[in-house]
This record gives sequence, C-alpha cells and structure tokens, in this order.
Amino acid sequence: MKIGVLSDTHGYLHPDAFEFFKGCDEIWHAGDIVDDFILDELRAIAPTVRAVYGNCDDWDIRREIDEYEIFTCEKHKVALMHIVGSPGRYQPKALEIIRKEKPTIFVAGHSHILKIMYDKYHNLLFINPGAAGKYGIHTRLTMLRFEIEGEEIKNMDIFDIPKQTPVK
Repeated sequence: MKIGVLSDTHGYLHPDAFEFFKGCDEIWHAGDIVDDFILDELRAIAPTVRAVYGNCDDWDIRREIDEYEIFTCEKHKVALMHIVGSPGRYQPKALEIIRKEKPTIFVAGHSHILKIMYDKYHNLLFINPGAAGKYGIHTRLTMLRFEIEGEEIKNMDIFDIPKQTPVK
C-alpha cells in the first residue's frame, strides 16, 4: 500500500504534489484544508483520500469530514488528527485517542514542522508531514510518501522545497 501524507495546505496544492503522489493508493490529509477543491484534487490522484478538519477549516469542510479518523491500513491502526501535539507533549484529546485506540501510527498536522519519530512509550510512529501550503510561518513546503506492507513501513520519501520556490 503506497501512502501520501500532507497537512496544512490552507487552500493551496503545489503542482508538484500530483507527480509526488502519483501511484499512491491512499492520501491522508491532516487538516487545515481550507478549500474543498483540495480534496477534489487529491481524489483525482488517489482512489482513497482520508482527511480531518483543522482549526482553520470552515463549517462546509467540517460537515464533510470529522475531527479525527481511526482506521486500519495493512496491519497498522492509524489515527489521523490535526492538533495532536507531539510525543511527550500530546494534547488531551490525542492522548485519550492513544490510550483508547492504541494506534501504531499517529498522523498530525498544525505545527507546520516536519517531524517523524518513534514514540517508545506509546509504541507508535508519530508523523507530522509539516505544511504543504504556501501560507503560514513555515519556510519549507513538505509532504511525505511511504509504503506499508503488513507491519513494515518502508521507502519513506520527503518532498521538501523552500516555500517560496517558483512553480515549474
């Protein structure tokens, strides 16, 4: 299963996302979508798009998608949520999900900072793909893709360019 992950598009999808996510079975968006067309564009790339709303998303988006999603991908239980915190500093709602659902992968957004780390205490892989949009405090535009085969997570690729890189 080939997975693409992004967050914090804030109404902008970089044109290179189409090539970067080409061939993905699923794309996971961790919130702050801001404009519905982003989800439509992602659905044109991958057969399955999973998304949650973020603090910048309006009621139109919140009617379409939930605050968090719990699902299975291969042999992993995945939690997808916008405001999570990070290992050692999880937000209360995220900690409640971790304790109740026991995900092995937790995908977050909100910070605009790319972070991939293993949380030994909760036995999960924490993933924050950073920010894929051009609005916000970040200086880098980042997205991720990887493969999941059974329990194995492999071939992690990072799309990473300066936020102000001109479109080709």
